Amino acid sequence: MGKKVFVDLTHPFSAEIPRWPYFAKPVIDSMHTMAKGGVLTQRVDCVQHTGTHADAPRHVMEREFDGRRARYTHEMPVDAYTGDAVCLEINVPSWGLILPEHLEDACKRANIKPEELKDMVVCLNTGMHRKFDDSKEYYQYSCGTGVEAGKWFVKHQVKCVAMDMQALDHPLHTAMGKNGPPQMNLPGASGKPITEEYAELYGEEAYAEFEKEAYIKLHGQEAYDAKFGDLEAIGCEGTWEPCHKQLLGHGIVGVENLGGELDKVSGKRFRFYCFPIRWYMGDGSMVRCVAEIDHDELNDVPDRTYTYCGTGYGPACER
Repeated sequence: MGKKVFVDLTHPFSAEIPRWPYFAKPVIDSMHTMAKGGVLTQRVDCVQHTGTHADAPRHVMEREFDGRRARYTHEMPVDAYTGDAVCLEINVPSWGLILPEHLEDACKRANIKPEELKDMVVCLNTGMHRKFDDSKEYYQYSCGTGVEAGKWFVKHQVKCVAMDMQALDHPLHTAMGKNGPPQMNLPGASGKPITEEYAELYGEEAYAEFEKEAYIKLHGQEAYDAKFGDLEAIGCEGTWEPCHKQLLGHGIVGVENLGGELDKVSGKRFRFYCFPIRWYMGDGSMVRCVAEIDHDELNDVPDRTYTYCGTGYGPACER
């Protein structure tokens, strides 16, 4: 057994950090400076769901599945986001919806059985963390999870799910598509709304997974109720961030924008550390995520170099 090392799985934070499409830009200011005051004191004003962060149930729902009021950050156990972990490497097509079959395939390649995931932290490496930037590629065109993946995590009683994507759901399950009151339906690279682009690329049936009206029109109310009815029963719109709600509504917390040196622990088991601010009545919190692993177990990959927002000229990307 080699030496235990700590591996940072967090994106670096700054005023220019990429952020979700309608989040305000972080403001970082200095109250004191070394030259003038002999100390450096900075203040930060930002959304707590910026960069690598954790969600509490209250972020997305009023009540959990047990009927009780959804919990705030301070009401979650102190170790809710920490524990024995495995990083599953997900193989999914571009912009694809992550399904149970993708998760089970990743488990096989990580040499872990789904039933072993009980009370573990599950980290997902889809490769999106390498594309972290203020770009359509990272936000609008990310792959992501949905209701079926959410139910799979609940079935296997995982403790926490940490994803290297923009959210705990596919972008079309969020307000970037046609869900929730915002319904931004953002324009894609073609200039058309991303909902239209997706339907043209993958077909109307594939797109219907992301929109209540389209799903009912294509499959009928009974089929919709079978897939999304448990969410509707507790007052949630079924296609609006269903993986968020399946997880958080069953007490399984989530981490978004996992990053840093994630590739060094991909496919491995380790100890995952992540602690949110003890924020009274918080809906989430920025976090520092770290893996503790035997040095000999690390994947032999280069150290991560960040190139977003003026910190370097990055390589060309293809969607």
